[in-house]
Amino acid sequence: MDEKRAVAALGALAQESRLKVFRLLVRRGPSGLAAGEISQRVGVPPTTLSFHLAQLNRAGLVTSRREGRSILYAADYDGMQTLMGFLVDHCCQDGTGCAPPEAAPRRRR
Repeated sequence: MDEKRAVAALGALAQESRLKVFRLLVRRGPSGLAAGEISQRVGVPPTTLSFHLAQLNRAGLVTSRREGRSILYAADYDGMQTLMGFLVDHCCQDGTGCAPPEAAPRRRR
């Protein structure tokens, strides 16, 4: 992943509703959810949701597929992993050392 694509992906996630949608889809798994279900769960009107899903899709973080009359959206785990890999690609290479994972407590909200 180059910096331009990383900035686009991070920019797509730097909006509250899109971040909520993405996190919901990550939790849901590869089966995904229909747009109407996403709209209800996140509390975003369908027209606004379409815009947010398009942004996440362009950023390589969400995929869509048609099933019957519905379009299902799912997190693009390859895109997510690529972004995460880009962010930690040079971790600890300057010799300063990194904190072990157990030293950084994980916050849940």
